[in-house]
Amino acid sequence: MKALEPAANAAVALDALLDSLVDPAVRDLAWLIFSPDLLCAQPPAGMLAIPFESAGEASATVAWLLALDQDAHDLHQSLSASHVTRLGRYAECLLGYFLRHGPAARLVAANVALRRAGRTLGECDFLVETASGKRLHWELAVKCYLHAGGARASMADYVGPNLQDRFDLKFTHLLDHQLPLSAREEFASLGHSGPWDAQMFVKGWLFYRWRDAADAAAAAAPVPAEIHPAHARGWWLARGDLSRFAAGHAEAWAVLPRLAWLAPRQRVPVDHSTGAAVRLLDSGALAEQLAQQSGPTMVAAFARDGGACWFECSRGFVVPNDWPERALAYAGQ
Repeated sequence: MKALEPAANAAVALDALLDSLVDPAVRDLAWLIFSPDLLCAQPPAGMLAIPFESAGEASATVAWLLALDQDAHDLHQSLSASHVTRLGRYAECLLGYFLRHGPAARLVAANVALRRAGRTLGECDFLVETASGKRLHWELAVKCYLHAGGARASMADYVGPNLQDRFDLKFTHLLDHQLPLSAREEFASLGHSGPWDAQMFVKGWLFYRWRDAADAAAAAAPVPAEIHPAHARGWWLARGDLSRFAAGHAEAWAVLPRLAWLAPRQRVPVDHSTGAAVRLLDSGALAEQLAQQSGPTMVAAFARDGGACWFECSRGFVVPNDWPERALAYAGQ
């Protein structure tokens, strides 16, 4: 593994940090904290959550993660006690652990339900306080969207793999409903004195359609202004294109269970934080396993690092052959 020097500023080199971490849950936590946002700031209402007030806090967090990687038993116990099965809940537990035990902003409350006349209006994900006394309301979301393949630069073109979610709908709900919760009159009665600065903590991956080299120009989809240009990227392709894509692309493959969708994976027999197996396959075995799947499946390509270790070199979704047409229709609704 590469040696990691203490971070000199808040712009921590994520790849170098991940190369220095072994434990899957610690790697996922580091990715959650330091990976690029999916969204650009949308002032005045949609400001981005920044986990650190100073370069010192960022450096201290790197040191804390390196130490946690040496003994992650307490983190594993915390995740196990939460009985995590959903990706969003897994991310909440990781961020909550950082806010309770890390060297930066501190947790005031989590999952604060706001009710009126017995009806739940919503929940504030995290209330945090910084070292300087700033009181922040963070709304966390971890999303994986596939660009439907159209030529438009529209948030509506980014759709969930199961075509039950769209980035434009999530974005609108975040700005118009979730972020304003802590400013409502009803919130003042809950005992968490404010005011609270609402911020969005939106991480994840966006996936773009793979095409043959001859169609490479068509594969470069324009990115909407709302999306951060440095966002984490992957690819997607229909099952009928898998054999052409897989040939020469990677030495080994793995189907990624949902709780392995955060940080790029290292070669580990079992992710002990989630119990999710990550088993390496050749391209033929991958095709056989995908033939048993009915919907979109996230897979990762692996390469050797020059020795006996494997690392993820790319990831993407393999979708049913009729999915692209259905995705375009869903994007256009």
